[in-house]
Amino acid sequence: MDEDANQPMTPRAWINSVTFSDGSTISLCDSDILVFVGPNNAGKSVALMNIMQKARDRNRQRPVVTDVGLSVAGTPDDLATWLDKNSRKIITGRSSTLYTRLDASVQEVHATNWWNHCDSGLHELAPFFFCHLTTDARLKAADPAPNIKLTEAPLAHPIHHLQVDDLLESRISGFFRRAFGEDLILHRNAGSVVPLYCGMRPVPKENEDRVSYGYVLELEKLPALQDQGDGMRSFVGVLLHSLVVEHSVILIDEPEAFLHPPQARLLGQMLVKEAPLNRQLFLATHSGDFLKGLLDSNSDRVRIVRVQRKESKNPIKELDNAGVKQVWGDPLLRYSNVLDGLFHSRVILCESDSDCRFYAAIRDAVDEGQDDDRREHIMFLHCGGKARMPIVIKALRNLDVPVTVVCDFDLLNGESPLSGVCSALNLDWAQQFKQDWSLVKRSIDQKKPELGSAEVKQQLQQLLNEVPDQGQFPDDAKRNIEGVLRRSSPWSHAKTQGKSFVPSGEAYAACDRLLTRLRESGLFLVPVGELESFCRSVGNHGPKWVNSVLERDLRQDPELEQARSFVRSLLGSES
Repeated sequence: MDEDANQPMTPRAWINSVTFSDGSTISLCDSDILVFVGPNNAGKSVALMNIMQKARDRNRQRPVVTDVGLSVAGTPDDLATWLDKNSRKIITGRSSTLYTRLDASVQEVHATNWWNHCDSGLHELAPFFFCHLTTDARLKAADPAPNIKLTEAPLAHPIHHLQVDDLLESRISGFFRRAFGEDLILHRNAGSVVPLYCGMRPVPKENEDRVSYGYVLELEKLPALQDQGDGMRSFVGVLLHSLVVEHSVILIDEPEAFLHPPQARLLGQMLVKEAPLNRQLFLATHSGDFLKGLLDSNSDRVRIVRVQRKESKNPIKELDNAGVKQVWGDPLLRYSNVLDGLFHSRVILCESDSDCRFYAAIRDAVDEGQDDDRREHIMFLHCGGKARMPIVIKALRNLDVPVTVVCDFDLLNGESPLSGVCSALNLDWAQQFKQDWSLVKRSIDQKKPELGSAEVKQQLQQLLNEVPDQGQFPDDAKRNIEGVLRRSSPWSHAKTQGKSFVPSGEAYAACDRLLTRLRESGLFLVPVGELESFCRSVGNHGPKWVNSVLERDLRQDPELEQARSFVRSLLGSES
């Protein structure tokens, strides 16, 4: 609703642009929700601090954010009227007045000058409009507020806003109930302070109200919020400062801190859906669950910036909004952990969860004792088979995440999905790979399969004769039939033997060239065929095989040397 033309405008200040150390500049609207993601130590938290520092003084040199643009709305008279109404006035001299509000204070004589010359920064005026919500600040917000004369004194604490607005208290309590299953109740008759309590809200008895002695006794049987865990207190602190206090810009580092994944996701949803439209949010997160909550709203307000660190620079990339929405619109990706790749320096994409577990365990073994941080920043991610790999690769690359791909040797069995994987990696399939692949494919297709047609028919008939006529078709029979059909193709041998199954001569040379070029481009095919061929002395397949192998000495077992060598090449690759 437009403000009354006869009333003073409520002054506002916001960030209209942010420039980073790599020279990139992002333009912003006054209602944007800008989310910083990226690996550990990339500069996300520092970026928030730099924005707050630059809002105070644009001339200060900062390492990650080198500049910000500031905009203000409202005249100096509007500012003076607002400060007079919403701040505590302290007379410090014959003609000098100090305004204080929450954690901000400014001399009246300076306020108008800084408002008129905001291009250089707002200096002490900045905290009146910008709030950098640190962990300590949001935990402190859950502590009792001092009791004040609400009809005269300016509101000096977020809880004071709940005191003067019953609907607002009920709204915040509703959010708290969704997260923790309990009400959040304001204690209005606690003496010199105004605390919050949590639990089942008492119901006033007949002839009682919320300040009656009987009601107070029932309320004080509940636990006080200040005595609860950091999760509850931090959640309430974020909501009070983001949705209640009238700051123009809120900067929050790790809003998800102390919260379980469902609560982190819920908080992300609430910040997008409930934050006023005239409020900017700058968020730095390490949580895929919190990020999913932000994206659940499908709001154009949400903008995601991935921050990285390369030497003394912090290159950034704003992730394409359409690309993010495409990932979020795919049900299989939406309910996977693909977005967790944003918080790693690189993703190694595998076919199955078993592959991820094995390669990650070997990675830990070869990295043991080394003084580097690759272990923290590389994520092993699976996508449930080869067919979906192109979709996941494109999604991760659209999110500016470097991707390395690992597949079994039988990816060469068909042009699809192999060509799709190459295309997703931005490789020229037709010009760079198709000729050598065709030669390798033909050479394997021409080899004699383990079972000929007559043998296949005989074994299938025998298996079918053992299936009862009544009831559901047995799973064991399905697996046995699939095993027979696999043995009818030479590719069943190629899958277990890998490169060594390719005939000698021209075809082998083509295979060697093909695997080398693919590896250089970020696509690694298992040279021994499949995961289980790295350790043939262990039986079983998939999870059972992995469980058995992980009990061995992964660092020194001689049979696993080829696996260790393969993983070392993965770790050294870049894509």
